[in-house]
Amino acid sequence: MACDNKLITAQELADNLNLSVETIWRYTREKKIPCVELGNKQYRYNLDEVIRALTDSTVVREKPVEYQPESDETFTYQDYLNLPEEPGYRYEVLNGILIKEPSPTVMHQRVSRRIQRMLEDYFWEVDPEGEIFNAPLDVTFLDTTVVQPDVFYISGKQKDIVKEKRIDGPPTLVVEVLSPSTHRKDRLKKLSIYQDVRVQHYWLVNPEDQTLECFALQNGVYALVAWGMDDEVVEHPCFDGLSMALKELWKS
Repeated sequence: MACDNKLITAQELADNLNLSVETIWRYTREKKIPCVELGNKQYRYNLDEVIRALTDSTVVREKPVEYQPESDETFTYQDYLNLPEEPGYRYEVLNGILIKEPSPTVMHQRVSRRIQRMLEDYFWEVDPEGEIFNAPLDVTFLDTTVVQPDVFYISGKQKDIVKEKRIDGPPTLVVEVLSPSTHRKDRLKKLSIYQDVRVQHYWLVNPEDQTLECFALQNGVYALVAWGMDDEVVEHPCFDGLSMALKELWKS
């Protein structure tokens, strides 16, 4: 790994240091690492300077937990429909792999409900034919992927993908609210899947670190186009007039 004077993004810094991007932002917010603010809460980092700051401090490094699937068995949508209900858990199928995880926490549901309300208020005005949905509702891609996004938006031009019991195709916008049990899955596996099926907008909300990341497809690849943390107000460049006061998401 070569170190130079190049300024890099929070994601690139996280990759170099084997940390999560949420940790980088938390260190930035707590002024534990040096950064350059480009304006509008856009930060860049010098890898050498950050390494020196971490070496000279008592910051504890984290070792990320690798994403682990529930089973090696190849699952289809029909297999998924045949699964018995199990209280306290929910299932998804990601590229043929069955994923079982615990039901969301109270804070997760609070944040999910509040961001859903923000999106409903906005899209009711700009796209009255569109719809906002929330989990649990199946969204299928081909025959081997079934997801239940926390919140998602189907535009008025996408009515053909709304079926009686599921959404069959990529929504315009998907929002996942991170929790300790879903963090790696949402940031790695699901991001890759949503990018491949061309979900135009993918947002990650982290109640624990109080951050919002907004990704948008640019030339087939997700780019971070807006983000914020704590009590900042995020204005999305792709949705004219959409302004989100993050402090409204985190309050108890």
